[in-house]
Amino acid sequence: MIYVCVPVHNEASTVGLVLWKVRQVFTAFEREYQIIACDDASTDGTADVLTSYARVLPLTVIKHQARHGYAHSLEELLRLALQRTDRPKRDCAITLHADFVHAPETMEEMVKRLESGADLVVAEQYRARGDQPWPERWARQWAPRLLRVGGGVKDSISGFTALRLIVLRQATRGAAGGAGAGDAPLLTTEGWAANAELLARLGAHARRIEVVSSAARYDLKQRPSRSNPWQQLLAAWRSRGRISAARKVGGSAMVVLALLTGGGSLRAQDTVCTGKIVGSAGSSSPASSASASSSSPVVHVPPAVPFPVGERLSFKAKYGIFSVGNATMEVIGIDTVHNVETVHIRFRISGGALWYHLDQTIESWVGRYDFRSRRFSSVQDERDTHREHRYEIFPDSGFYREEGRDTTFATVLEPLDDAAFLYWIRTVPLEVGKKYEYARYFRPDRNPVIIEVLRRERVSVAGKKWQALVVRPRIPQGRGIFAEKSETHIWLSDDPQRIVLAIQSNFSFGQVTLKLKDYVVPGVTQP
Repeated sequence: MIYVCVPVHNEASTVGLVLWKVRQVFTAFEREYQIIACDDASTDGTADVLTSYARVLPLTVIKHQARHGYAHSLEELLRLALQRTDRPKRDCAITLHADFVHAPETMEEMVKRLESGADLVVAEQYRARGDQPWPERWARQWAPRLLRVGGGVKDSISGFTALRLIVLRQATRGAAGGAGAGDAPLLTTEGWAANAELLARLGAHARRIEVVSSAARYDLKQRPSRSNPWQQLLAAWRSRGRISAARKVGGSAMVVLALLTGGGSLRAQDTVCTGKIVGSAGSSSPASSASASSSSPVVHVPPAVPFPVGERLSFKAKYGIFSVGNATMEVIGIDTVHNVETVHIRFRISGGALWYHLDQTIESWVGRYDFRSRRFSSVQDERDTHREHRYEIFPDSGFYREEGRDTTFATVLEPLDDAAFLYWIRTVPLEVGKKYEYARYFRPDRNPVIIEVLRRERVSVAGKKWQALVVRPRIPQGRGIFAEKSETHIWLSDDPQRIVLAIQSNFSFGQVTLKLKDYVVPGVTQP
């Protein structure tokens, strides 16, 4: 997850365009993102602009009734991002100004640097487009020389930064240098000095810092600068001691870290958690570390989707005594969607009789370790009508997007689609006589999904007699196989495999029953 943090004060003319540009960046460069904006007591209509964009973007707005200043707003945004993440080693935050001086398209390269192992990426703005008054230009050149933060960073006051959230967590815990420091202010300066102070404190815990070049877009700025360059320069001079102290704390922390790691070279924080224990506190040399690593146990996290690749269930479709087609349910493979490992599943039914023909395929890509939908498609040819719908779903960002529509819609925390439900229903506890309700359909207006466990009964399919659970799933406001009017019933094997034995559903011409004719489940022997 990428948290784009935007402090705002009286930016009604540009903030909407900046936010929409962020959306365009992460539409082309597909990553899950959330925007967090802090309206620091604006008086010019900024609040109305933010409210309108919050309806169509994954945007959270913090509203200040009184002015708190840039540094306070920036820190509040970063702390909220840290509070929201459950994967601080993987997730990141980007600080972005709302006046268009920061070029949002630079964020793609910044994220790529983080994904390559950097902990902190600074967009240096020594190139400028458009006119800039000479006092501001002169002060802008000299202030970074007063506020040196190390790590190869020359432009310490740009304020355009991408950081791994684990680094922010470590910085907030050490802000006051001791126990209980997590509640101490991270930033104690203001303006340009606050940008440098943030880098100094983060740099204390970043094992790898990189810089990228980004043009300062003064040609797009819609208002003159509010800051007095001479006051900013004076504040920078007065803040040198604090910045230097933060750097010294950083140097001490890195020395201690080097000692704890046995004097080995320092690398970036883990991009993803591998589940392996790669070291021990007693390691005294690189060789012993390698030995300990090779013998360390591996922690295996079980997938939330337990169905193996290659599982295939084949059905024959019957309308009364007549065979009218075939259907299949299968686990196609493992794919990566939106940087998440997903299981690709597919359900297809094809057949017809006389004047009626139906060919429908629904596919889902669900997170292998969280069982949340990331992509869903439905392609249907019924009689002479062709319908096709494709969705991209971003559960961490809280929205989904339908192909062909230039807007986003809110989704639920743990979304599932039609195809995913066919598999997910096989994983949940089911007790005869109980009715379960789940608000997990990815389109919130069609929730809840209701599952009734009607009875147990014996059925004969695929050359075998089975003890089965009969369930009735329905989505009151839904369409397709789970629609209320479909009166769908599903027979599941009453065993750990929960194999789908039969599906009965109403179509426009009558009731069709799908009965299992054969199945392939890797690791399970057929009779």
